Amino acid sequence: MKTGFDLAVIGAGIVGLAHALTAARRGLKVVVIDRDAQANGASVRNFGFITVTGQQAGDCWRRAMRSRDVWAQIAPEAGIEVIHQGLGVAVTRPESVAVLEAFRRTAMGEQCELLTPAQAHRRMPALRSDALQAVLYSPHELRVESRDAIPRLAAWLEKAHGVRFMRRTLVTGISLPSIETTAGTLQAQAAVVCPGDDYLSLYPERIAAYGLTRCALQMLRVRPASPVKMGAALMSDPSLVRYLGWSELPESQALRARLERETPELLEHGIHLIAVQSGDGSLVVGDSHVYASTPGPFGLQAVDDLILRELDAVADLPGRTVSERWMGVYASAPDRLMLVDRPAEQVRLVIVTSGTGASTAFGIAEEVIDELL
Repeated sequence: MKTGFDLAVIGAGIVGLAHALTAARRGLKVVVIDRDAQANGASVRNFGFITVTGQQAGDCWRRAMRSRDVWAQIAPEAGIEVIHQGLGVAVTRPESVAVLEAFRRTAMGEQCELLTPAQAHRRMPALRSDALQAVLYSPHELRVESRDAIPRLAAWLEKAHGVRFMRRTLVTGISLPSIETTAGTLQAQAAVVCPGDDYLSLYPERIAAYGLTRCALQMLRVRPASPVKMGAALMSDPSLVRYLGWSELPESQALRARLERETPELLEHGIHLIAVQSGDGSLVVGDSHVYASTPGPFGLQAVDDLILRELDAVADLPGRTVSERWMGVYASAPDRLMLVDRPAEQVRLVIVTSGTGASTAFGIAEEVIDELL
């Protein structure tokens, strides 16, 4: 504990691990401190879906592209399987087609293709091509299994980059160069605090100033009765009014008006479809969005049914069953996608407030470490 570190990272979710990687790549001596024995929050309860297309234009999209490149670089080195690549946004309404056409004309859509249902079915065999009007295909996205990828990433950082991990350890105070923990005092020249949705353990007064809340979402594991090949991640019409890269286009307003008339229950529960495939052939499917300071731990069958209805509208999975259900919770803010606060000269507080940690953390971390050190 008397050994000094260049950087202490508090929090071993994907945001913390991204900062540890960035610092270690710059030759710094890094320690990661986490109160849990292993990652147990949003970083392992998500889709493992590194999403680029649909992210808000500007800094968010740029960070997602950079994060996607880092994931592609480190996955083989860390023994993380990239299960599939790409994204298909399968739509059933002409208003959605107009949004996709408008997106294709932006710089973000330059490498994407607008496919006919027949063309899309050849690339993504599980699609219900008879029900679709068009599919936007993006080549950018990667899919990893979060429950496996996060611990593998941490183990690789420890083995290949010499990052030290202190698990089941709570940081109780930071007054650099001293960091007080339940395991004793350590020394570090700088610190990055990545608390996820823990707003009280460190710098509660600074976090409170941002008016953060929490977002809870329902997730499912769906098993097809017979083997199917997704070929890429899958989204559908409601995603176009949820993701800012699409919803901020003027063309999305007509789609939103139609969804408000036809499927107000989806908008009420914040439901849009994401479906990704796992190595065993099952699908991770979601999700919904409920905002509260302390969301309840109980999922609703009615919400699961709405998610599955949206899945069945665009994917052909006869005899599918649900084998697993869980809740995810992440930090949320009404006016920002992420925040970087400066509690002290060599301390940064970093929170992703939009559920895009896996998609943007590496890009964020490079900016924070470059500015901090």
